[in-house]
Amino acid sequence: MNESRRSPVADSSLALLAKGYAWLPDRRRRTTTPLVRARLMGQPAVVLHGPEAVRFFYDERHVQRRTALPGPVLSTLFGHGAVHTLDGPDHRVRKEMFLSLLTGAAAVAGLVDRVTAAWDEAVESWSGRRIVLFDETSRVLTRGVCQWAGIVVEDCGPLARHLVAMVDGFATPGPRHWRARRARARCEAWLGRLVEDVRAGSIAAPTGSVLEGIVEHRDADGRLLDPHTAAVELLNVIRPTVAVCWFVTYAGHALHRRPELRERLIGDDPAYAVAFAHELRRFYPFAPFVGGRAVRDLDWRGEPIRSGTLVLLDIYGQHHDPALWDDPYAFEPRRFLKQPPEGDELIPQGGGHRETGHRCPGEDVTIALLRALGPRLARLEYDVPEQDLRIPLHRMPTRVRSGFVMDGVRAPASVLSPARATP
Repeated sequence: MNESRRSPVADSSLALLAKGYAWLPDRRRRTTTPLVRARLMGQPAVVLHGPEAVRFFYDERHVQRRTALPGPVLSTLFGHGAVHTLDGPDHRVRKEMFLSLLTGAAAVAGLVDRVTAAWDEAVESWSGRRIVLFDETSRVLTRGVCQWAGIVVEDCGPLARHLVAMVDGFATPGPRHWRARRARARCEAWLGRLVEDVRAGSIAAPTGSVLEGIVEHRDADGRLLDPHTAAVELLNVIRPTVAVCWFVTYAGHALHRRPELRERLIGDDPAYAVAFAHELRRFYPFAPFVGGRAVRDLDWRGEPIRSGTLVLLDIYGQHHDPALWDDPYAFEPRRFLKQPPEGDELIPQGGGHRETGHRCPGEDVTIALLRALGPRLARLEYDVPEQDLRIPLHRMPTRVRSGFVMDGVRAPASVLSPARATP
């Protein structure tokens, strides 16, 4: 019987919480129709998958994001009034601001230089110590991105914890979620005051900085962003940059599980470093899916989708689909040496066109940071003590349980002042 004509399906919200990343792929494997029908939080939903579905999903004639993001996600991860909540001309004008700040060789190289300088300085302090890679990298990234953005922070530790909390608690009920809400409220209040001080002239924003760009940005209506919205968008620059600590920790995990990859990564081979970054983003779980709403009655491969239906795009399932990837559950960077990633196949930061759609404008930054930090991590010498290295798929967003503990870190002399990496 065609699934679209069956009686309404039971709500799957609890199943999603229980299975996490595996829920959508499991549902898809048990479904014979081109899409999966579900119910989430009492709402009808459909799940799409594959490159063609990516193009369908990111077409604003089909799906819009403005009303699809639930309040708890806005109150933790993105912020109310963020670019992610906009569509049409409003989205394009706001998106142009991010593109001007986050793309281009000079902007990316400037951020990479700040972060790698912070990393190299931190490595000297790690010598002979036991460290947790996730925690240390979050502080390194916070220091680097704030310096680059023109935001003065005396102690990056508390801010790093707040930024991590926003990501760590957006997709779960309970204590992690409430920590994320509190962290966002504190950071928005702090950055809102900073915006007001810059506009009042009591603090100067560095010329050409992210801080200056957001403070002076005018939206489609010609108005300056209000201080709260400006604070939200400042966080939408620094928070995703700090979230790269998830992937740097996954890099430690990958090098521990596949130590033979280390020599290739240490070598002066930029193409392999980029391939390693792509494979981190494909293989390891981060965003399970993205969602939007059907703007009108639609048809997907003969299956009707009613206007207002929640439309989900299965990211984790797509990244582990054997129809798209050879041996998808093997970590193998060489797959991206043979063929660069297709834009609608590898979608850890969204799909579609970056300039006109919802693909993350910070994707180049993420790749460049991983390209720079992956080889630096590989050059370090350290012991891996007994610890819990599991990555539980029921936890969203998941992470290496132990944070990847490194004991007796030893940096070869050549690592202490390496040449700056440029994208």
